[in-house]
Amino acid sequence: MQQLKRTLIWLCRIRHCRGFGIQSPSDFRFVRYVVTETALYYAYEQVGKGDDWLRRKLGLLCFRLANERQPHVIVDDAHIDDYLHAGCRKAQIIANLSPLPEPLEMAILPTEAYSPQLFCQCNQHSLLVFHDTYNHRSLWHQIEKDPSPVITFDLYYFGIVLFDQKRSRHNYIVNI
Repeated sequence: MQQLKRTLIWLCRIRHCRGFGIQSPSDFRFVRYVVTETALYYAYEQVGKGDDWLRRKLGLLCFRLANERQPHVIVDDAHIDDYLHAGCRKAQIIANLSPLPEPLEMAILPTEAYSPQLFCQCNQHSLLVFHDTYNHRSLWHQIEKDPSPVITFDLYYFGIVLFDQKRSRHNYIVNI
């Protein structure tokens, strides 16, 4: 039954596959070569053995994001530190939410952790990944409407938030 539901969700969002419809070259590159990358990375075989499909999907996404961004500090509330260490070996991974480093470089947080004060700790280089957005759609839509984030990527199960103030505001739907 769960497989059928996942297939229906994927089919409903099929017109948003692999960056289709994204006009910004930098956003298209980000979606195509980081978010929805299908090539095998160097550490895919070593990390996440035995994880369920959703944790593995989140882990591999965060692995690619950490590999792309190479942050110094990552806040990991999803407990996927094995994926994050494989993606960025130099990063210090903080497991708890208090105290949050300022500025916040990269964080993987549950959707319920959203608050306007959280966005005050972010700068133009910050990247936040919210997991469990499919169970909290109204809260995710609040995040999309918040004036602080500039670019959001709705991946249905997860959401990515970027704060680059030089860019024009946009909310993307991406099918993964």
